[in-house]
Amino acid sequence: MDEQGQSITVVEMQPKHIEALERLEQECFSTPWSFDALVSELSNPLAVFRVAELDGEVAGYVGMHHIVDEGYICNIAVFSQYRRRGVATSLMQALDDYARENDMASISLEVRESNQIAQQFYEKFDFEVVGHRKHFYANPTEDALIMTRSYGGLF
Repeated sequence: MDEQGQSITVVEMQPKHIEALERLEQECFSTPWSFDALVSELSNPLAVFRVAELDGEVAGYVGMHHIVDEGYICNIAVFSQYRRRGVATSLMQALDDYARENDMASISLEVRESNQIAQQFYEKFDFEVVGHRKHFYANPTEDALIMTRSYGGLF
C-alpha cells in the first residue's frame, strides 16, 4: 500500500503495459526508449522488466538485463503523479528479491552525476559508487556514476 492507501502491485511487464511505458519514457527521459524498443524486451531472454501498478494503473517500471550472475539496470521511472508514494521502492525491492532468488553476484546502473536524489535512493539499497563514465548522457551532456549493489561476490 502507498501512503494514500492504494495497493502497489509489481508484475512482469506485459504487452498491455507498453503504451503507458512509452508515455512514461517520454515524460521522464531526454532520450526515451521507443515503443518498439520496449516491445523487443518482451522477447529478450535476458530482460527482467517489472511494472508497478496502483489499483490497476501503470505507475512506474524498472528494467534490468540479467547476464550470468550480474544485473544491469537499464531504466527505472515513475509517473510524476505517483512519485513519493513508494512505487520506486517497490520496484527496487522486486529486483532485489529477484537477485537473491537467482543467486546474482551484483546489480549495476549508471546515474547522472548531478542526480543527487537518485543517488541517495540507490544508496538506501546498498548501491555504492564504483566508477565513472565521461559524457555518458546526452541532452544535456553529462558524466555518469556507476553504482553497484553486491550480493557477496567480488565487490
